[in-house]
Order: sequence, then structure tokens, then C-alpha cells
Amino acid sequence: MTNHAETVVLGQRVITMEPGARRDWQGVAIRDGRITRLIRRSELAEVAGPHTVVHDLGERVLMPGFVDVHAHSEVMCRTGRTTIDCRAPGCGSVADVQEILSQGLAGRAPGEWIVGQANLFFDRKLAGGRLPTRAELDRVSCDHPIALRAGGHITVLNSKALEVSGIDRNYVPPAFSTTGPPQVERDAGGEPTGVVKEMDMLLPLPTVAADDLKPALEAGIRESFTRYGVTCIGEISETTEGMQAFSELAEEGRLPAAMRFYIWAPGTMKLEHAARWREHFALGADPADVRVQGIKLFADGGFSARSAAVTCPYLGTDSCGEIAFSKYFFRRAVELTAGSGLQLSVHANGDRAQQWLCARLLELGGATSGPTRMRIEHAANLMPDIETMEWWARAGIIPSPQAVFIYTFGEYFADYLGDFGRRGLFPFRSLMEQGWRLNASSDVWVGSEPEATNPFFSIWCSLKRQAWSGAILAAEEAIPLEEALRMHTLDGAATLGEADVRGSLAPGKYADIIAPSADPFAVPIDALRHLEADFVMARGRCVLDRNGTVSAAGAA
Repeated sequence: MTNHAETVVLGQRVITMEPGARRDWQGVAIRDGRITRLIRRSELAEVAGPHTVVHDLGERVLMPGFVDVHAHSEVMCRTGRTTIDCRAPGCGSVADVQEILSQGLAGRAPGEWIVGQANLFFDRKLAGGRLPTRAELDRVSCDHPIALRAGGHITVLNSKALEVSGIDRNYVPPAFSTTGPPQVERDAGGEPTGVVKEMDMLLPLPTVAADDLKPALEAGIRESFTRYGVTCIGEISETTEGMQAFSELAEEGRLPAAMRFYIWAPGTMKLEHAARWREHFALGADPADVRVQGIKLFADGGFSARSAAVTCPYLGTDSCGEIAFSKYFFRRAVELTAGSGLQLSVHANGDRAQQWLCARLLELGGATSGPTRMRIEHAANLMPDIETMEWWARAGIIPSPQAVFIYTFGEYFADYLGDFGRRGLFPFRSLMEQGWRLNASSDVWVGSEPEATNPFFSIWCSLKRQAWSGAILAAEEAIPLEEALRMHTLDGAATLGEADVRGSLAPGKYADIIAPSADPFAVPIDALRHLEADFVMARGRCVLDRNGTVSAAGAA
């Protein structure tokens, strides 16, 4: 049996992300999709035989592939096929939104939906500081239902969309939807204004046709993740059909990133069904490529909808948001995930929601250990009181923040919560200095910024801490580049329980290797957000090679 590598990837140097690793490595030897050893160029002859494929990337640095622990990539891929992009700054005013939606009418039959994708906190990003009104969307069309989805928590509907959705002055929304308590805004006369909150899952919005789903997923993953070097995605499920489509793509060798599914309950499946998912659908791909990792719940809503559960009333109201489920539902979720060997992931934007979850978890004995340890999504984004962190520690949860939100809406917390919303903004340095290992993710969904899926943009956010307006938020909480890279690689892998097989370049780990377009340690800070990947390898398979780096086999 030969000891020669099947593949060797060479560069100028290797950023291993292994603590204490040597810094003079220049290449990676690979067999059966795993790293066998790190080498210097002078050692190539020791590992390369007559059939070894060598990718020589010249002066490029090599790094581990990025791990995005929280993404809604199916939603993103579907949205790209079914919506018109109205996001700021491309659309800077209500008139711009009307114009681009009007252009989308061409070739559409009366009654066909027109759906626009707008940013989170769209009202803060448009000139005039407000959302389009129902009447302004009616001027675009009264024959087509129009929905402007501003980030997935708030949607503006025209009169036709209200009509076909059955929302009139007598409409009573259900107590809860899958993302929080539904709300229908009304004018002084009791008529719907067109603004609805936490109701997108209740609206009859169009979706991607079944025969277009796999092409949409494949193209979307490559365009929004692979091009930036993401090789593993913690995917919040949208549909069972989507998970199966990802699995089929993997079986066909067309999926360029490993998927770790968190089944959204009850958005995708009922809680009990999610825990026994094998009884309801099948995944035929290798579990190293596609696997059900856990179950995802929503404990509260979003700040833009004023439905995140906080310990301070929203300005001008006596509301502090609401917890989206009972303690009995949460207890059942903890029991079912533990019994099924699944990881529980819970969306909790507000500090009150996070403390409530930790208190309930402590009543059950605290979080489990290992790869099924519970995650709280969005913990460490807004932490006005250090007591919240102490709750995390006592309960034993993993906080999962999003550095991209520094830019997306970090400056807007105060608009909703006053001085309370100015405290504890993404306190990454403070938490790391106290020993916390933080991960990072895109949380890409409807209305995410176009750059959200690029980990280098997230890294730039962690270092620069620049908000949408250009203001710098809590500059003292900026972290070093090395730590920011670790959030997106090794600590992301640890969050998924996979630090032993990915997140760094070391013997025995998957050969998830990227070569960025420039050395991140050698460019100005503002250049970081624009970096992409020139070369991407996932489990030893080259999935992106912009420059055709394969040299003759057996270059030794």
C-alpha cells in the first residue's frame, strides 16, 4: 500500500488555526478526504507520487474552510428566485422601491404576487426614515398582491395582498406564529395599515417550484457561500423537501459544503416529529456531508417588530416583548432532543428571553455536554446587564452571536430601547477576556445584507465595528484578527461538536482548505470585507479553483 498523498495543496504559508502550531508550513497532504500531514515545499517529494494531484497556489496563504454555524440558506436560495431586490442602498427611497417593484410587473398576469426583499430595519435605511405605506404600494398595482418583506419580521402589504390573505378589520391573528406573536397594525378606524409583524409564515407567498429547488440550492450555495470559503453550514431548516434536496445534491457530488440541519419546530415540523425525523423523511447522503444536527426553536421575535423579550419596556410602550412558548413546551424540547442525541438551538434576541431559558434549563439540571450542548442564538449581540452572561454560565449554554449585525442594525437598539439599548453592544472582547469561546455566523435570511454570507465581512465587522451609518460602536470591544478568524473556524466547528474533524488544518481532520484572494494579515482592515476565496476544497474535493492551479500529477 502506497503512502503517497492523493492530493497536495501548496501555498506560501499555512494558517492552521491550531493553537501553538508552527508557522512555517507551506502545504497540506491529503488522502481519503483527510489531512495526512503538513509539509514545507522542500518536503513535497516525500509525499507526492506519480499519481498525486498537486494544487500549487503560489504565494497564496492556505486556511481552514469557514464554518457558518447559523444560516437559513434554503430561505436565501428560494428568496433569490422569488423576490425583487429592494434592499438599501440600492433602493434609497420609497420612490425607488415603487420604481423597482413597478418594473417587476412586466410579464406577470393579474393576481400574481409581487414580492420585494428589503433589509432588516428598512425604515431606518430609507430616506425619510419610514416604510412604504399600503397606499404607496397600491400605486404600484391594485391588481397584483404586493408584499415587501423587510427582514422576515416585518412585511408591508398592499390592499390586494391583504385581501387575498384574508386580513381585514375583523381579522384576528393567531396567538403565536413560528417566529413570535403575530401583529396586524391598524389605523385609528381599525383598518389594517398594511404593516404586519411575525406573519410571513402565515401569508400565501409564492415559493420555488419543486423541479427548480435543487438548481436553486446548488447555485445559491456556490454564489453565496462557496465563493467566500464556507465549507460547513449550520442550516436552520425551512422544509423537509429542502433538506432532502440538499442530500440528493450531496449524493450527486454537487453540494460544495457540508450541511448540519437544525429542524425548525414547529416551522418545518412539529416538535415530536422533528425528534423522530427518520420516521418522516430520509437522507441518503454520507452523514459527513449531510446530517441532522438538532432542533431549532424561537423563544421570542425580533427587535424591529418590538417582539424580542427584554427586561426594559420598548420606548413609548409598556411592552417588553413576549416569550413565544410555555415552560412545558421547552421542557419537552429539552427531553426530546436529549433522548434523540440532538442539539437544541433556541432563538432568543432579548436578555429576558435568554435568562428565562437559562432558568428553565437549570430547573432541568443544566445543559448536556459534548456535541448536544444547548445553543442560544443571538446571545452576546445585546447584553445590557452582565447578569445575563452569568445565567449562560450557570446553565452551561453556548452563546451564538452574529458579528454581521454590528453593521446591519447595531446602532438601532437605542431607537427602540433608549439608554438600555446602548449598553453591552456585541461585547466580544470582554467576553473573550473572561474565557468565553465565541462563534460567528451569517444568520442569512430574508433581508440580510448582500455581504452577510461572506465570513471576511463578518471578520471586518468584529475588528472595525462600523455601523450602517459609518459610526463606530463600542470600539473598545474590537478583537484581534486571530480571534476573529477563530470565531469563524475552530470555535464555529466546536459549536457544532466537530472541532475534532474541522475548523483547523491538522492531521486527521477533513481537508477543508481555502486560499483567500489576499493574506488577511497583510491587507488594510477595510480591505478585509472585500476578500473572497480563490480556491476552496471540501473534504479533499476541489469545489472552487478560480485560477486553474492543478500542476502535473506526480510533481515530485
